[in-house]
Amino acid sequence: MTKDQGQIISQTPGRIRLRLPASTRESGGVESLTNLLKKKPGITRIRSNPDTGSLTIFYSEDTLSFPQLSDILGECGLLLTTPEVESTQEITTGSFSEAATEITAAVAALNQRVNRVTDGAADLRFLVPLGFGTLALRQLLLKGIQLDIIPWYVFAWYAFDSFIKLHYTKLPDAPDRENKSPD
Repeated sequence: MTKDQGQIISQTPGRIRLRLPASTRESGGVESLTNLLKKKPGITRIRSNPDTGSLTIFYSEDTLSFPQLSDILGECGLLLTTPEVESTQEITTGSFSEAATEITAAVAALNQRVNRVTDGAADLRFLVPLGFGTLALRQLLLKGIQLDIIPWYVFAWYAFDSFIKLHYTKLPDAPDRENKSPD
């Protein structure tokens, strides 16, 4: 089996995004790779875009470490590479400060715990907008439409804006939802 090279675009705890080569995109390899990976234990969800060759893999850090995920990808015929840096090209993806990386990891871990505690019924992407929406309703009921302190519509805007920003604008393909593992 020939091995294609998948370039790591971004990586956070429990999530990795790859760019697949054009040869894989053109030969229908994205779909076959997605189907292979869905059967692997520890991989909770996969989002793919065959047009751009983007593949995002969500995995359980309780079950898989990054090296184990890398081995699984190798078994499926995909070697991971990091982006090549040209002397005139600056790459901003993945060049986060240590503090930003730690905060991102902490929020991701908290999100996983919330998801686990609610048995998949809620996560931070739902609870944060719900909290802002609740504050908006409280402010409206207590103060009415008042402009001298934080008005209700500011919280309403935060609820709407955070909901949109924390959710995808395009629904995942139907097979991804049907074949999602119950982890």
